[in-house]
Amino acid sequence: MTRLALDPSGLLGEVYISFWIPTVVLTAALAIKLPTIIRLWRDPLLRAVGGLLLLACSVFVFAAPATIAWVNRVTGVPNIAAPLVYSLLTAFCGSCLLLIIAWRNGLSDRSAETRRAMRLVICAYSGVIVALWVLFALADAPVERVRDLDTYYANTPFMREETLLYLLAHCTAVLITSRLIWNWVRTDGLDAWLRWGLVCLGVGYALNLIFDAAKLTAVAARWTGNDLDWLSTDLAPPVACLSAILIAVGFILPHAGQYLHDRWRVRLAHNELRPLYLLMRSVNGSGVRSVLRATPELRLIRRETFIRDVLLSLARHIDEDLRGRSYDAALALGFAPARAKALAAAVTIQDAVDRKSRAPDGDGGGGPDTTDLLQEIGAVSQALRHPDDIEAVRARTAAPAQNVPVHD
Repeated sequence: MTRLALDPSGLLGEVYISFWIPTVVLTAALAIKLPTIIRLWRDPLLRAVGGLLLLACSVFVFAAPATIAWVNRVTGVPNIAAPLVYSLLTAFCGSCLLLIIAWRNGLSDRSAETRRAMRLVICAYSGVIVALWVLFALADAPVERVRDLDTYYANTPFMREETLLYLLAHCTAVLITSRLIWNWVRTDGLDAWLRWGLVCLGVGYALNLIFDAAKLTAVAARWTGNDLDWLSTDLAPPVACLSAILIAVGFILPHAGQYLHDRWRVRLAHNELRPLYLLMRSVNGSGVRSVLRATPELRLIRRETFIRDVLLSLARHIDEDLRGRSYDAALALGFAPARAKALAAAVTIQDAVDRKSRAPDGDGGGGPDTTDLLQEIGAVSQALRHPDDIEAVRARTAAPAQNVPVHD
């Protein structure tokens, strides 16, 4: 745990934060994405998202004070965790830029400009990582600093340059990525889930600018003989944590939101078919056999198939003349054509069920064409939810012929 005192005078009190909170959120984001990444492994964008989330998790795991102390102790080199964390952070920044460039332009965009931009990012950030290790090797940093290495060595040759290098590389990536994201957010025609995901990403990356500003201000204060270390040790970490959480949510939201939306749509369609399903079950004598661990999509398909199969068996009992008169009656009652068609079908199907119950063997004929009924099972099922409307149509249909308009 790291201790946060945003106000040195204690006016804001003390808050305790953990490096493991963003790690858990980022790991959850990776876990949500992982099945899709494995299933569509050849998709480079999905692989890039997986790699980016893995790098983000690694940054917070290795930036935790306990992990820093462990790495230093295991390697026997004081502060060697610093270039390791800085390298992971730099790799994360480069990955963000590559992903946004590829994601924004699409895989089909293989223009020379796009390829040149991606090569430039790879070369620049690979060079920064190499430079970080070279600068650490040249520096003299014998005193282990778990939380305040940036400010403690702010005036030490090579360590000073190393701190500036990783912060400037991080700030540059954040600025470019934020600009690309916010330009994308303003694009017309975006899916709502993608737009909100991009907003979270944009806010998350923007918060990183506060992280960089806090770190750079604290380091610059040391150069002038002042002490603003609390900006680096107490303000920057929680800002980074919040930023990571928003970035994780930004990557989760388009996928999870669309997934939940599709699941809700399937379940809604399944529930909408219930009235017609119950009617068909009364005809068949039994319903769809339960399948253990069946997906919502499979349950919907099985219910639709069951309804259509039973409707086909009812075809010989369908009275097309009754359907036409019911349609005219529904129109006369003021229903819209689509609604009138559904109500007329519902009246006709109920009549066919009654006919079959009275004469189960029927007349042996093939019956009228029920193609349109099979295609409109959703609308018919919705009509069955309004028995008063059906009764009104039935009563109007049974009225004297002069009160019902002539059906063309």
